[in-house]
Amino acid sequence: QSVAPPGAAEVTNDRFPIVGIGASAGGLAAFEAFFSGMPADSDPGMAFVLVQHLAPDHKSILADLIRRYTRMQVFEVADGMVVQANCAYIIPPNRDMACLHGSLQLLEPAEPRGHRLPIDFLFRSLALDQKERAIGIVLSGTGSDGTAGVRAIKDEGGMVMTQSPDSAEYDGMPRSALDTGLVDYVLPPAEMPAQLIAYATHAFGQSARPAAVGGPKSELALKKIVVL
Repeated sequence: QSVAPPGAAEVTNDRFPIVGIGASAGGLAAFEAFFSGMPADSDPGMAFVLVQHLAPDHKSILADLIRRYTRMQVFEVADGMVVQANCAYIIPPNRDMACLHGSLQLLEPAEPRGHRLPIDFLFRSLALDQKERAIGIVLSGTGSDGTAGVRAIKDEGGMVMTQSPDSAEYDGMPRSALDTGLVDYVLPPAEMPAQLIAYATHAFGQSARPAAVGGPKSELALKKIVVL
């Protein structure tokens, strides 16, 4: 069954954008800058799902870092956790993560470390699951993880941001994403939240829409197989 994070607001019938954010080297500083730019006196009306490249045995310090800068609830993801607005969700070590029926599904990595592309993995599933309400953000990192995911999100009508390369500690991932020619906004991380909120207000307004809900456990298991 889908798991609601403890203490989170009950699932409503409003649909909201889900923002996938990926980072690698230099990502902690980028995430810190991003969440420091979130409004201090209001909720953003969207959810944030964070993927950071981690060694398999390395505990993420990201949750503790982000809690200092946001009024939102911050969770390390448990398998089947239902995504809710005004919450941030962080991938645990040694897992791939997909968004299916508005819930986060954890899978053991199919590729060895060094060959994994966990940001692409999340972005692709987010695009298929959320369509135009999928938003992808590529932050600091080396390599090209996130680039294929950017294409997937744009194919489904979603929106994409990248960190401006001159503000990134490592600009490989942002530059690779920019080379697609599909990126909507290029900004320093601290300026992204205001643009995100403005975009979502313009694109979706405040009207309630039917929510995506977690499917039966057997259906989600089948979906995991399809993702793999």
